[in-house]
Amino acid sequence: MSTPLERVQPSDPRTTPVSPQLALRVAVLGGIAMVMFAIIFFRLWFLQVLSGEQYVQQANANDVRPLPIPAPRGQIFDRTGQPIVSSRTTNAVQIVPSALPPAGAPRLAVYRRLGALLGMRAGHIEELVIAGRNAVKYAPVTIKTDAGPGVLTVLAERQNEFPGVVQEPVSIRAYPFGEMAAQVLGYVGQVSKGELKKRAFQGVKQGTVVGQEGLEYYYDRYLRGRQGVRRVEVNAAGYPTPSSLKAIQPLAGHSLRVTLDLGLQREGERALLEGIERARAGGKPATAGAFTAIDPSNGEVLAMGSYPTFNPNKFAKPLTQAEYNALKGATSSSGEEAPAPLTNRAANGTYPTGSTFKPITAMGALEGGVINPGEALGAGQCIHVSTQQFCNSGHAEYGALDLVNALRVSSDTYFFETGELANSHGNVIQETARKLGIGEQTGIDLPSEITGIVPDRRWREHENQLQRECEHKQHSKPCGIVAEIRPWSVGDNMHLAVGQGDLITSPLQMAVAYSTLANAYMHNGYGTVVTPHLGMEIDEAKGGLVQSLSFPPVRHVHLNYSDLSLVMEGIHDAASQPGGTSFEVWSGWDQAQHPVYGKTGTAQHGTLNSGFTEDQSWYMCYVGDRSQIGQQRPIVIAVTVEKGGFGAETAAPIARLMASQWFGKPKRFVAGSSKTL
Repeated sequence: MSTPLERVQPSDPRTTPVSPQLALRVAVLGGIAMVMFAIIFFRLWFLQVLSGEQYVQQANANDVRPLPIPAPRGQIFDRTGQPIVSSRTTNAVQIVPSALPPAGAPRLAVYRRLGALLGMRAGHIEELVIAGRNAVKYAPVTIKTDAGPGVLTVLAERQNEFPGVVQEPVSIRAYPFGEMAAQVLGYVGQVSKGELKKRAFQGVKQGTVVGQEGLEYYYDRYLRGRQGVRRVEVNAAGYPTPSSLKAIQPLAGHSLRVTLDLGLQREGERALLEGIERARAGGKPATAGAFTAIDPSNGEVLAMGSYPTFNPNKFAKPLTQAEYNALKGATSSSGEEAPAPLTNRAANGTYPTGSTFKPITAMGALEGGVINPGEALGAGQCIHVSTQQFCNSGHAEYGALDLVNALRVSSDTYFFETGELANSHGNVIQETARKLGIGEQTGIDLPSEITGIVPDRRWREHENQLQRECEHKQHSKPCGIVAEIRPWSVGDNMHLAVGQGDLITSPLQMAVAYSTLANAYMHNGYGTVVTPHLGMEIDEAKGGLVQSLSFPPVRHVHLNYSDLSLVMEGIHDAASQPGGTSFEVWSGWDQAQHPVYGKTGTAQHGTLNSGFTEDQSWYMCYVGDRSQIGQQRPIVIAVTVEKGGFGAETAAPIARLMASQWFGKPKRFVAGSSKTL
């Protein structure tokens, strides 16, 4: 009998043999894990044992924060060494956020008490604190830079009422003469984010006070100095804690000596204001004006002023937007733009010149062979070309005159006829104007100046093309680039000949042009187009010379001396002979010792679209000096008054007052006839 089948038992997986492939994989993974753990342990050992001390030092250093200590800016001196810009130390009112009472009513009470003391809103103070904490948590927040001794005394005596409020000595810019030469000197302010991208401010830290305009801007790299550093220990929350870390003291900026003559600058500004006030008393708007005085031999700017002006001390404190807008010039409800006090009209004024351009026209016509100086031209009250009339002011009749007498009486008809004749000779007037320095930047050491316009055929076509392109983009809407698209005409050249039309220049450029005529006249026709400049030398804060500043001439020119002598004779007669346009202004002047070569100008300022406004008053003069060799101090003076009337009425008397100051003569305001250009 057979036995029953035995039940088959499943095999035990623990006894299943491992394949060679699986064993290899396990070994590889195990090896990788061992290597990773070894790397981690080695790195931990390296950080803790080998580099531990180094990282402890770095961690300790993370508790120290740098705070900049502003450097005092260097002083600016006039040519004789008298300071005209300096820095002074005052106590700024600051808040240390970590020392304030808890947020809420206690903190708000401090803001209110401080606001009442400083004349500020509590909400504004809170905004300043929040902004300061967001910017640099560990730094005190400046609330007011120059609060005055009364405020600082109260804060010192009642410290318990102002927890967290401290006083910190700061150096601020000081302009002891207020508005004097404000546009030339400029002002300072904290560098903005946009300015940090400029080449002039490379490497400057945000919050640094830098020059914003004028000489303060142009020579900022010398005046700025080097910031110091105060190291502050902070806690884990980033707030400052008491410490005795040593500070690195700031290095004061270098000083700048400039060419300005303080006495002449003062007299120029006083005379300009007097001329404007007299013009207004006579019914003229006289809204603005400017002057420039330079040494024609080397281009040193002896005085430069612009009206209206401003007090740069105001920029020591933050300005409101309304205050800044007023300084930039606001537009009235009638659409007329008010003069901007920040604008330096001597370098950036854009003006036609009127008859002060006639000596340049005369030189161009003589050099180009357009006229014979002895030939009589300009007979009649008007010159007729096609359907246009070109007339003397007031339809005066001077008769036919030679060149010298035409300059003496400023005959428009003579120079209209000269412009008509010159038109067929190409750009002889334009080339001479550019040769003398008109229509190009002078290179003065200021942040900005105009280029100007000396119109000619090429310029006219360029403007026409811009007008066409603009009208195409604007679908034939007016663009105002030119009044009409038209070719250059003989009338354009005739207007240019008397300093009108599309001619645009500045008092500074005109001073350079007259200086070129003057120094060529002094040197037998060989002259230079000087580079007008204000800087003389850079000095150490303690007085040692760092660098003498030099400004080579733009170029050398040669003018026919016979032609030049006739032009100079004409404008000398205008100031010294009966019938001359400024003869009355210079009555009693010692022409033998200090001969005056002067030209009045009365320009129509405006456009065909906007309409011409009240005449603009101009005067240009070169005053020679026949003192002993080595003591001579010749001077070129340019004066203009917007809407000031005739040149002899307003601008010329201002120039005489400035010349009187320069040569030590008695000062008197002598107005010429309102009938003379």
